Amino acid sequence: MSHKSTQRDHARALLQDGSLVRLRDLTGAGVSPETMARLVREGEVVRPARGLYQLAEAMLDARRSIAEASALVPKGVICLTSALQFHDLTLQMPSAIWMAIDRTGWKPKVDYPPIRFVRFSGRALTEGIKRHRIEGVDVPVFEPAKAIVDCFRYRNKIGLDIALEGLREGLRTRQVAPDQLWKFAQSGRVWSVMRPYVEAMVADGA
Repeated sequence: MSHKSTQRDHARALLQDGSLVRLRDLTGAGVSPETMARLVREGEVVRPARGLYQLAEAMLDARRSIAEASALVPKGVICLTSALQFHDLTLQMPSAIWMAIDRTGWKPKVDYPPIRFVRFSGRALTEGIKRHRIEGVDVPVFEPAKAIVDCFRYRNKIGLDIALEGLREGLRTRQVAPDQLWKFAQSGRVWSVMRPYVEAMVADGA
């Protein structure tokens, strides 16, 4: 009894700050899968995705969902509207997390959180990535300028209005500079599309 109680207390301690903790990390710390299953049944702990646990009282938000997605798809990169949202460059709340994966790679099957995969290749997938530590998870996110350029590349999929909102906010908050946009847009072959919008917003002071 005391052994089970010690495991429960240890699990609570590992989960106490609301972090997402992997089952393998819990078992490595001496907490059995049976203990975690019992905590889930009792409603004290939730399992938002297979192999991931957190306290039921922890508030779910967009960043936590992003962390969950990255924990499940470690080779993916948060992109498009989800990257804009991460950088506070849009008011849009995407119904699913946008994640870039390799064009020739295997497409993971994930039930939760909802993820929309887009396939990038070469420099489009490897350039402009910044890594953030969220809920104990290493989360790769495209930096603001790269995210905005990608939104223009995929404007037919997400909408030109979202790309323009990201551009406007990026320039207004000085998270991006025209030369950064030019660099990524040249690589992504969308500078001819973006140039008039960038020039107009810079002239207007965004």
